Amino acid sequence: MIHHISIPARDPAHVADVLAEIMNGRAFPFSGPLPGAHMAMSGDAHGTMIEVYPDTITLTPGAEEAQVAFTPGPRTTGYFPFHALISTPLDRAAIERIGAREGWRAKFFGRAAPGKPPVFHLLEFWIENRVMLELAPADLAREYASFMQIDRIEALMRDRAEAAK
Repeated sequence: MIHHISIPARDPAHVADVLAEIMNGRAFPFSGPLPGAHMAMSGDAHGTMIEVYPDTITLTPGAEEAQVAFTPGPRTTGYFPFHALISTPLDRAAIERIGAREGWRAKFFGRAAPGKPPVFHLLEFWIENRVMLELAPADLAREYASFMQIDRIEALMRDRAEAAK
């Protein structure tokens, strides 16, 4: 289970506020060693949180035995090889309204192997139109969890291996 993640943003406070809205939670300044960072908390039993760092910060290993360091660097630009699927108490329409309000891409998609019917659905929600979060309202989260089980994936892999012979 993933309890928290961190993402970069040009405007960490605003992004944390929007993410808190999507999670039906609250946003706070990050109470750690990184000025300008904020966090969106869901308030759920798992402590789910998204830390939002200024996009001028890189996480680097601490020197010798020290913990992680927040290292200033150039502003990150473009897109990122990162995403996370996050459950939300909001429905599809609410998520799409928030995306439209912010001017951020928010689109509904089915995920599947090429040429196959979708095995689950989600909303791509592009933070500042640069960082993708996949959002799943309750019905879509159930659909995902039902499919994404080891026995189902093993059967899918066996079927693909048989078809390749």
